[in-house]
Amino acid sequence: MKISIVTPAFNSAKTIRHTIESVARQTYLNVEYIIVDGGSQDATAKIVAQYPDVVDLFISEPDYGVYDAMNKGIRAASGDIIAILNSDDFYIHSHVLEQIATAFQQSGADSVYGDLQYVDQKNPQKVIRHWESGAFRRRSFLAGWMPPHPAFFVKRVIYQRYGLFNLSLKSSADYELMLRFLYKHQVSAAYVSDVLVRMRVGGLSNATWRSRLRANQEDRLAWKINGISPRFYTTILKPLRKLQQFYYRPHQRFVTVSNNHPENYTLEEKEAVYLEDSNLH
Repeated sequence: MKISIVTPAFNSAKTIRHTIESVARQTYLNVEYIIVDGGSQDATAKIVAQYPDVVDLFISEPDYGVYDAMNKGIRAASGDIIAILNSDDFYIHSHVLEQIATAFQQSGADSVYGDLQYVDQKNPQKVIRHWESGAFRRRSFLAGWMPPHPAFFVKRVIYQRYGLFNLSLKSSADYELMLRFLYKHQVSAAYVSDVLVRMRVGGLSNATWRSRLRANQEDRLAWKINGISPRFYTTILKPLRKLQQFYYRPHQRFVTVSNNHPENYTLEEKEAVYLEDSNLH
C-alpha cells in the first residue's frame, strides 16, 4: 500500500524543512512525497532541493491558491492513499504512516483520520489547542463536527470517484470535501485515536475573526452546493466546538506501532522520541 503525501507551499522557507524531515523520519517506507509550490520568491525551492532522496516530485509554478496546489498534487499522485500535509504542519512522531497503513488494512475503510494539535508558530512544542476527533458518526456533521484535514487520509479512488477540492471556496474547501465524501456519499471512515499532526497556528480559516466569519459563510455554502441541508444550528456549533480544544490536554497512547518499538508511549514520551531524533529544536 503506497501512501502519497502532498504538501502545498508558498514562501514557506521558515517551516518547510521541518515538514519534510517529519516525512523523512517515517518508519513506513512505501511513500511518495510531492511538494507543489506556488512559485515562491524565498528559499523554499533551495530547501526542497536539499532532500532529493525524500521528495519524489517538486512542482513550482503559479497557482490559484492552496487548494489548487492540493489538486495538482492529487492528480500527480500514484499512491493508493492520499495525505495532505501543509508546509507549516508536521507529523508528530515517526510511526504516523505505519498507524495509518495498519488502520486501512485492519478496518477496510476508504478513509482514516486521527487527532491534531495546534502549536505556537515559534515553539512547536507549545500546544495551543488539542483537536480530538472522536469516533466517526455521520450525523455528527449536523452538530458541526469535522475531522482535522491534515490528519485525514483517503484512498485515491475516492478522489477519482467524487472529485477534488472545489476552487470556488477560498477557506472552507477542505470542509466541503470532507462533507461531500463522508456525509453526502457516505464514504467509510476509521478513527485512529492518536495525535498524528501538529499545525502551527494561523491557518486560512483561523487567522482572524473576520476570516472566521467568511469561513462560516462558506461552510453554509458547502452544504448548499452539495444539495444537502444542515440543521439551523450546524454552522453555529462548528466554531463553538473549538472552544474546548483550548482546555483539553489528553494523555494519548499509540494505537499501533512497529514491533521494534515499545507500545503504550504517552504523548509526552512520543515528543521526547521525536525531539531526540530531531536537530530542529
